Amino acid sequence: MAILDLGLPDMDGLEVLRRVRGRNLDLPILLLTARAGLDDRVTGLDSGADDYLAKPFEMSELFARLRVMERRLTTARTSEITIGDVTLDTKHNTVVAGGAEIELSRREFMLLKSLMESAGRVQTRNALESRLYSWGEEVASNALEVHVHHLRKKLGPEFIKTVRGVGYKVDSP
Repeated sequence: MAILDLGLPDMDGLEVLRRVRGRNLDLPILLLTARAGLDDRVTGLDSGADDYLAKPFEMSELFARLRVMERRLTTARTSEITIGDVTLDTKHNTVVAGGAEIELSRREFMLLKSLMESAGRVQTRNALESRLYSWGEEVASNALEVHVHHLRKKLGPEFIKTVRGVGYKVDSP
């Protein structure tokens, strides 16, 4: 996902947008700009932007729009994802299981979020590691398994399924 300003120093943001769309990239793009007129918004959206936010703006609105764009990439439709008795709230970064809020580390939360947003689909080990760790960050060979183990202790052993030789999944709601 990208946030693109139209007022760039070397090239107009609309030209950058057109080039990205010309390469048929499915990159979700939010235009964030001082150009607030109706014609500017229509031109930006018609040029391929997924959303448009004019300056000045509130950070809470920007974050909400980014969450919406993120949900479009997944099976989730709201900021709360519920599967069985587990509810993950992406807006407040909380998880409730069996009616009680549970504490998760940042990576445990990100792993659970990735699995729940793609409920019913197998997530490969590589895909999950790329979401949990920054580029160039060294990852221990069993780090993912350790996070899954901790989540299973907190959510129950059957919540996250192992697909041998492929990765992990959470069943569809």
